[in-house]
Amino acid sequence: MWWMMGENGGHYCSKKSDDLCGTQESDRGFGISRLCCILRGVDLKSILFLLVIVPMCVIGVYIHGLKISYFLRPLWESPPKPFHEIPHYHHENASMESLCKLHGWGIREYPRRVYDAVLFSTEVELLTIRWKELYPYVTQFVLLESNSTFTGLPKPLVFAGHRDEFKLIEPRLTYGSIGGRFKKGEKNPFYEEAYQRIALDKLLRIAGITDDDLLIMSDVDEIPSRHTINLLRWCDDIPQILHLRLKNYLYSFEFPVDDKSWRASVHRYQTGKTKYAHYRQSDEILADSGWHCSFCFRRISEFVFKMKAYSHYDRVRFSHYLNPKRVQKVICSGADLFDMIPEEYTFKDIIGKMGPIPHSYSAVHLPAYLLENAERYKFLLPGNCLRDEE
Repeated sequence: MWWMMGENGGHYCSKKSDDLCGTQESDRGFGISRLCCILRGVDLKSILFLLVIVPMCVIGVYIHGLKISYFLRPLWESPPKPFHEIPHYHHENASMESLCKLHGWGIREYPRRVYDAVLFSTEVELLTIRWKELYPYVTQFVLLESNSTFTGLPKPLVFAGHRDEFKLIEPRLTYGSIGGRFKKGEKNPFYEEAYQRIALDKLLRIAGITDDDLLIMSDVDEIPSRHTINLLRWCDDIPQILHLRLKNYLYSFEFPVDDKSWRASVHRYQTGKTKYAHYRQSDEILADSGWHCSFCFRRISEFVFKMKAYSHYDRVRFSHYLNPKRVQKVICSGADLFDMIPEEYTFKDIIGKMGPIPHSYSAVHLPAYLLENAERYKFLLPGNCLRDEE
């Protein structure tokens, strides 16, 4: 036993009692003596480990758990199968026949019809730039918006309130709205996203899409270049499903991330087979086909709204992430809004992308309408990181 009875009803630890753990005259002394005897066999380093190091590790994992998980991603997830990259040839003075031939495709007698279909949330500025870029070559613009976000938050029908600003598009527009389901207990935002994409399939049929028409599947902020769409509508024998490699930007065209954006795609429509989706659907991808500008908003309030509304809302671990002053500071530094580790599949790529995105001072090869209206959209151009609060 750790403790033994003393001669006068006291207590001591084995035969080597000292003043602290020696004879005690009271029940309180009995407790102190016993505790002392227990601690006598415990190393000081072990006590520090239990009382300091372990709690610090627990707190660290709680605060940085997602970052740790993303950093260790190469250990538990393999890279996806590489795409078959199709080189992209373009010059404004080259004939379409020459360009199709360079890609290994034939030339058509007349161009295909083109349908551009998007799910809309709040991105009025990017939608304007997108539609102005694609207007010369799109037969029908198809837009669906909901009165809820993917995470189930109520929202106004923003496009409906701005529809008068798109009078040029109106003759070619098929617009639809859908009510959010607001299902209690359903926490997976990807179910709501899938629900809205199914509704967009139905809207496309209402818009009159038919077999072999081209269908652009991409989010509002994934903008194909107009010459890419013109190429695909004129060339014969293009892939049935073709992903588009887009230049990836964050916050504005001042912060180029990489050229790895691939979710945008163009489909030769097949009745009963083509389904609107936002995941990988083929192995073919066309290089340098446009721009993906994520979180490219004019107002701080729009950043905060999207952080709470989009499918990865779980990354908002702490309420101070939504503080407007913090959001503005992050935008101007090119850091990550969610304080996350880069989403890569090798330690080399993760480490190479850690830290703020370097500033770019190039505004070359951007959408024409953006440059023609630079004063209106200066928040998207280099050197203009400050945002409106409301």
